[in-house]
Amino acid sequence: MSASPLVSIGIKALNEEGHIAAAVTSALASLSDIDGEVVLADSGSHDRTAAIALEFAARGAPVRVWQLSNPAERCCGIGAQLAYQQAQGEFFYLLDGDMVLDPAFISAGLAFLRDNPDYAAVGGRVIEAQTQSIEFELRARSDLEKGSALAGDVDRLDCGGLYRCAAIRSVGYFADRNLHAFEEFELGARLRAQGWKLARIDQLAVHHYGHAVGGYRLMLKRLRSGYAGGPGEVVRAGLRRRHQSQIVRNFSQLRNGIAVWAWWICLLASMLCGQWGLFAGLLAVPIAFLSWRRGGLRLGLYSLATWNVNAIGLIQGMVRARTAPTQPIAAKALHP
Repeated sequence: MSASPLVSIGIKALNEEGHIAAAVTSALASLSDIDGEVVLADSGSHDRTAAIALEFAARGAPVRVWQLSNPAERCCGIGAQLAYQQAQGEFFYLLDGDMVLDPAFISAGLAFLRDNPDYAAVGGRVIEAQTQSIEFELRARSDLEKGSALAGDVDRLDCGGLYRCAAIRSVGYFADRNLHAFEEFELGARLRAQGWKLARIDQLAVHHYGHAVGGYRLMLKRLRSGYAGGPGEVVRAGLRRRHQSQIVRNFSQLRNGIAVWAWWICLLASMLCGQWGLFAGLLAVPIAFLSWRRGGLRLGLYSLATWNVNAIGLIQGMVRARTAPTQPIAAKALHP
């Protein structure tokens, strides 16, 4: 491996011993004909995630493993930023520890970025391999309707993309270390505010093996872990900054959250006034609308619950303390 590889593939992980070998293997396969490296950013796993990745390094593979020094800081944003902080390549791809990267995507992404110098990053199609959970069933459907299955310009690269590091340097940092969710959207907002573009191409990028836990249990877990506060953290991060207008225009979680707040106020007012017919109607309308949009009562109820959690998260995230996103992340090297 040269001192300055062409491509760095960063993998952020926490307790992914069941998937990490496949993730690292796929990353190395993608670099078989490319000068590159793999950087694992471990957020303090309690299982063998880091040890499995170190086995690749012990066999001479270009793999380096960094672990967050303070596990209390762990969140989605800090894992992504730690991987980028330790990367040395001209281009950077972010992969989750429960993903498998298609071996042809990196080459296709490099070709696109070389032919389109005004684009900061490019992504491809994402296949949700775990759709038993209602959460990922809805995500897979969304991908087909308006997500990764559609090629063209986008405002974010959910589930990873290949980034031009020069573009990242122009906006200061890769991921906001404070964010528990939606770090890809926040990065896209900063890049687009600086005039950069983002795109998806008609090329398979990753298979995503998400949580097998039930959707409502996952929702409660997100409330307890702080993940649900991601929307509010994104909004707060953009206050009085250049990308604030991007958030106002494109962040659907903000619009949905405001709509839910208004719904709560109307429900409360109808209760206080004893207007129980109105109260029942206010409850029924969003359930009926979302059930129609999602194609069934089961998915409609889950979507309504998700919108309410999102509205709570907007409040949670807006009041959280922040660390300067440009502050280096304390981590220790585990590789030789």
